Amino acid sequence: MESKMNIRSRIDRVSQEARAATQPREPTRGNSRRGDRHRLVEEKARVTHNGQDHDAELINVSGGGAMIAASFEADLWDKVDLHLGEDGTIECAVRWVSGGRLGLEFAHETQLDCSAEQQAVLLRGVINKTYGAARSGHAPAAVKKADEAGDKSQRAKRHPLIWSGVLHVNGYDAPIRVRNISATGAMVQTSSKVPVGAEAVLELSETLTVSATVGWAVGDQVGLRFHTPFDVTQLSRSTPEVAPQRWERPSYLNKAAETASPWDPKWQRISMSEIGQELDGFLKR
Repeated sequence: MESKMNIRSRIDRVSQEARAATQPREPTRGNSRRGDRHRLVEEKARVTHNGQDHDAELINVSGGGAMIAASFEADLWDKVDLHLGEDGTIECAVRWVSGGRLGLEFAHETQLDCSAEQQAVLLRGVINKTYGAARSGHAPAAVKKADEAGDKSQRAKRHPLIWSGVLHVNGYDAPIRVRNISATGAMVQTSSKVPVGAEAVLELSETLTVSATVGWAVGDQVGLRFHTPFDVTQLSRSTPEVAPQRWERPSYLNKAAETASPWDPKWQRISMSEIGQELDGFLKR
């Protein structure tokens, strides 16, 4: 039987790897094996831009971004949704456009597919448990919609949280970060190879696990189908990381001249302090 010391050591190692999975990766220079690791061949996807769906060819998906070939016209900083599979929609920003190809940067925070009430309960639970009740300063409306007729930089406030964990599959523990999660499934990012069709357990904390089947895998993104409906508010039992204000892009997104990320504060990500204040009023309605 494995000793308690060895078990503790293995748990600490997995936890460190899981935290590392949420951190920005160092940018690479020029051509590298790492840059080609997730190059795809004849992989198709659907992209939504300005409310219309378009077919696209996936060229690369890795490290917080993707490169696609598509026929629709897009401008820098345009928001698009990249659909990779069931529960596999990633909100993206166009970083560069060249010769029918587009470089897309993924939203940093974990996307929560649930009602406004469920999200409010979840965020309040996370703040109370992990960050304390932040109440200083003035908080603008967190759930108001952006004015569609206004400047492109005006968009709804968004939370800054990133959930991570470990995916147990085929006897192997793969550190992951959660891209999006709903009652029926999740999309996670991992550098480990995960077989489609395998049965898995998504561990989000010592007390929160979800059984699932691997539905699809594209690049380093993996789609999970939960065996039973998942209450997203249970995520408050885990401890998320706060998204960095600056994000190191994978090398194939470095064609953009601008250095700022479209997900930094100018794109109106709400702070933990603002979340705390906004939810005080929301939950008392």
